Amino acid sequence: MGEKMPELAALLHALKERSGRSYAELAGRCGASASTLHRYCRGQILPDSYGMVERIALACGASKAELAELYRLWAQADAARLDAGRKPIAGDPLTPVPDPPPVPPSAADPAAGLAGAVPRPQDPASTSAVHGRRPALGGRRPMHFIALACVLAAVVIISVAASSPAGRTAGRSAPQRIPGPAWSQPPTAVAAGFYGVTINSSSGAMPTFRVGGVRLWDSGTLWSLLEPARDRFDWTTLDRLVGSARRANLPVLYTFGGTPQWAAPDAPLGPYPDGSRTAPPDDLKDWVRFVKAVATRYAGRIDAYELWAFAPSPHFYTGDAATLARMTQQAAAVIRRADPAATLVCPSIGNLWEPASQQFLRDFAAAGGYQVCDAAGVKLAPQHDGDTPESLVRLAAVIERTFHEAGVHPRLWSTGTVYRIPQDRKLDEAHAIAYAVRFYLIGMYVRYDRMYFYNWGGTKIPLVLQAVGGPPTSAALAVGTLQRWLAGARITSCGRGSPDGPPAQVWQCRFVLGGAAGRRPVQAVVLWTESGTAAVPADPGADTIRFLDGRSMPAPRTLRITEQPILITIRPGR
Repeated sequence: MGEKMPELAALLHALKERSGRSYAELAGRCGASASTLHRYCRGQILPDSYGMVERIALACGASKAELAELYRLWAQADAARLDAGRKPIAGDPLTPVPDPPPVPPSAADPAAGLAGAVPRPQDPASTSAVHGRRPALGGRRPMHFIALACVLAAVVIISVAASSPAGRTAGRSAPQRIPGPAWSQPPTAVAAGFYGVTINSSSGAMPTFRVGGVRLWDSGTLWSLLEPARDRFDWTTLDRLVGSARRANLPVLYTFGGTPQWAAPDAPLGPYPDGSRTAPPDDLKDWVRFVKAVATRYAGRIDAYELWAFAPSPHFYTGDAATLARMTQQAAAVIRRADPAATLVCPSIGNLWEPASQQFLRDFAAAGGYQVCDAAGVKLAPQHDGDTPESLVRLAAVIERTFHEAGVHPRLWSTGTVYRIPQDRKLDEAHAIAYAVRFYLIGMYVRYDRMYFYNWGGTKIPLVLQAVGGPPTSAALAVGTLQRWLAGARITSCGRGSPDGPPAQVWQCRFVLGGAAGRRPVQAVVLWTESGTAAVPADPGADTIRFLDGRSMPAPRTLRITEQPILITIRPGR
């Protein structure tokens, strides 16, 4: 089996012991029998795929470095197993060289597992082995002999390619090309509350451009600030913010987080100057009393509650998933009694590009956390500085797959971004406009119920919508324009690229506008590119182009699509 097998087994066994989980418990999480897992950890057998190794490791809480080391050990042991099973016959030119093992999805693109592993290039030695060596016979050969040799060589090449792991992977890696949009549905209303922003000010000021709702975080409303000592509350800031939002007719999402120092004195410090902690309170009764106080005071005034800001995170939540699930269940019971009409959003899971966060989500689901909420919170945030909004579609696919693995399919609210956001590069005006509008369009593309842009009021981020007391930026005004375009709209489909007609970099979503009060509905499509420009033919009956700066013009036969979305209306009856 190879010298690396004992090292692989030893590391798996060490992870299992560190986790404290039994073989039976791990078996339930990994889809294998307890006896098989025991044999893996004893080094008696090698898992057939790295995927099984990864599932065991993640169930045991392995780090990224440990996952990388496990893959290295498994790949070497698997290569040794292949060598043992395919020893070449000396001098046989038709014996193929084993292909290298496939790259695990978690070691490359987080979404790679959705489309199959990417095959690696063939080893040049493999090609030379298939072609064979120059025969010892001299002189010219009969043509029929040469033809026969060519046919045999071709058959061998095809057979080797089809039977090798790389050949099978290559067949799977090219998905079907299916014409049509990514999804379609009967016309469904786009809720006004879809276009949310997170308030980054305790002043009580609200956006002066059009938004659909506000989320309270980084607004002076942490638990530690509202309850500075046990059973002593200061509602001044939250009263001011809730009152301002109600006067502006903006639904409020209140976000819990920031355990007071007095409730968890030995827990890690959070990033805020108030001394708040990142762990759950030592006594969960303190949590229940605080939730009850908030829900009772603001019943009928706060529309929704996000039951924790961000997990798992060294900055916001360092407890385990089972404890957070208990906190969620306790909070849900209290809020349901105090305010039955309030919407409950389960704690937002962030950093979902990472396997550890994906496992936290699965553990939270296994503990029953999602059973008591109306929606699930996630952080639909870019992986890297400079990523386009369209990159979030890959993350949404990872999130959808993770929920599917967990066996739950909740409505989804995106409630924030990543901790590093103040360090990212500033956007110029044109890119800020394009990004802000496409952020919400991509939320429609991935079919989320709410999108909360982070943030409103702050200026230390790459894209500023409005500073407190200042005018809305061009990006904010463009977001307002998008909402006016789609006021009362019903969305029917979204798609992108050549499967949906336009060039690869073009994205589109289709809507039905109007139709109320006896007015005839109008078909419309919003089009944009992920980068650069593209020329596409207009739909039959295309009537008017609307631009984000408020301009409009008759639609030409050929449309010039850019990174800033445009709306095309289509005449009724076409």
